[in-house]
Amino acid sequence: MKLDILAFSVHPDDIELGCSGTLLVEKLQGKKIGIIDLTRGELGTRGTAETRDKEAAAAAKILQLDIRENLAFADGFFKNDEAHQRKVIAAIRKYQPEIVLCNAPEDRHPDHGRSAQLVEDAGFLSGLRKIATTDHNGNVQEPWRPKYIFNYIQDRYLQPDFVVDISDVIDKKVESIKAYATQFYNPDLQEPETYISSPDFLDSVLYRSKMLGKMIGVKHAEGFISKKVIGLENLNSLIVKNT
Repeated sequence: MKLDILAFSVHPDDIELGCSGTLLVEKLQGKKIGIIDLTRGELGTRGTAETRDKEAAAAAKILQLDIRENLAFADGFFKNDEAHQRKVIAAIRKYQPEIVLCNAPEDRHPDHGRSAQLVEDAGFLSGLRKIATTDHNGNVQEPWRPKYIFNYIQDRYLQPDFVVDISDVIDKKVESIKAYATQFYNPDLQEPETYISSPDFLDSVLYRSKMLGKMIGVKHAEGFISKKVIGLENLNSLIVKNT
């Protein structure tokens, strides 16, 4: 299956927090979208890898994903090396996305920046013909390089290069986040409190989306970073709001 947009996250729930609104917006436009989680989040203080698997599957239904896979890298200990790059390359070649989304280039959690560089490097290498990879049936894959690789913004505020209006899908975004019942605020669970499980954490996600939305005169938005200059077909592509 060829995808229009393939989003990578190092931990299940990164995408729900960072760019699920954009995926929902694109899905409403008829795009094929998918997520590949690099780890199962097994080092998380709350819940287990098994519960995270179930929560990720529930979130996938809410986001109406065409695919969701997990590469089962070692949470906290994966490296940006050839072995890991080849697995990401194979995933990119499998789905041939036009656009790849990946973690923030630097953030509170060190896995985020490391995974961002891993995906960026793999995205370039995926276009080289002399790097051979095979699919699960042993068939040689064709080279493929995404047109764009964008980083979504996570816990730390990073200045976005562009923002996407997600006002119409903000409720679905929140619903997808809450699918991770073990990770976020849930007074019915007897689990240790963490940075993201406090009642205020989800409020901060909404405050961020409102702040980014205010930049372009809408209620809610998500921000992205691009190392590549973004081209427009014409100036009609620009959103003009009363800002």
